[in-house]
Amino acid sequence: MENEKSAARLNVRRMNDGLLVGLSGDWLTRSGLPPVDPLKNELSNGSIKTIEFDTRDLGRWDSGLIIFVLKCYELAREHKLKFRMETLPSGLSKFLEIYETASEKKEISRDAGPQPLLVRIGDRGLKAWASAKAMLTFLGESALAFARLLRGKAQYRWSDMMLIVQESGPQAIGIVALINFIVGLILAFVGATELKRFGASIYVADLVAIATVREMACIMTGIILAGRTGAAFAAHLGTMKVNQEIEALQTFSVSPIEFLVLPRIIALVSVMPFLCVFADLIAILGGLLISSTMLHISPALYIQRTLDAITLSSFLLGVFKGTYFGAVIALTGCLRGMQTGTNAAAVGHATTSAVVTGITAIVASDGIFAVLCNVLDI
Repeated sequence: MENEKSAARLNVRRMNDGLLVGLSGDWLTRSGLPPVDPLKNELSNGSIKTIEFDTRDLGRWDSGLIIFVLKCYELAREHKLKFRMETLPSGLSKFLEIYETASEKKEISRDAGPQPLLVRIGDRGLKAWASAKAMLTFLGESALAFARLLRGKAQYRWSDMMLIVQESGPQAIGIVALINFIVGLILAFVGATELKRFGASIYVADLVAIATVREMACIMTGIILAGRTGAAFAAHLGTMKVNQEIEALQTFSVSPIEFLVLPRIIALVSVMPFLCVFADLIAILGGLLISSTMLHISPALYIQRTLDAITLSSFLLGVFKGTYFGAVIALTGCLRGMQTGTNAAAVGHATTSAVVTGITAIVASDGIFAVLCNVLDI
């Protein structure tokens, strides 16, 4: 008997030019809820202008009541009726207000249609300006943090930086070796295929050495770390932003730039020169393998040609570019991480943006370096 008294009951009746929807009993999903069909039947008769509720006998309720009321709200919108929510429970009425506001904004955006071309250009320009301003602000804060480091006043921990060095350097050796070894194989194979036609197979060593030391080793290592370390920086800082850990640091007067960003920049800039030199050796080893098997060039002759082809300026240029790429990767990864929104999806967007921005910056920077080297005859 108690279950029958507490069961959810629906009573729909007309009042003047409106419908009064009576809700009584416990509206719990596990107990089964009445369908919305009686309300649909009354609305099909027409001459109805409002829908309101009688909840004086309403007992306990959960999400099942919310779903039922939302169906009633959608029916009212479909028939262009006035939906009165004043008599609903306070929590449910507040939820409906938020839902109604969101629905109105969605309708406005849907009805607005495509904006004029000049408006879209203006919006893109304003967004680009805001992004550039945020980037310059971040660079300035990072420079100030580095200045405080030189004065011995930066707030960071050596243990954190050494851990980041280990994650960015030694733990990345495997993938760096694999990719650069394959790049060396490809360069030597392409060179062997073409130079063999002219009887100049010995110059494969020169081709692999110069291309690797000046360009390919630093670029490929930078791209690998942009997808590996830069994404990790963005994901880590973005997760801290979502969990409000960065706000907690600021509450304790700890600079997030000094405590989180500065160690990452220093760590990646420190390991990139060593990774670039390691990548040079591995790529040259790949070229040696192809030359020995396809062209039957002795390892001693290949190594001698390699040493003759590599100049100090080319070697230092590759190492310098690799170090610069490390700074770019760290800055873009940390910037996107610090700009993350406050939900879980924002972390994924920040990670993707960090990888895309980092690789784009590396390729664009390498083009600028190529132009400068050509002008300076390096």
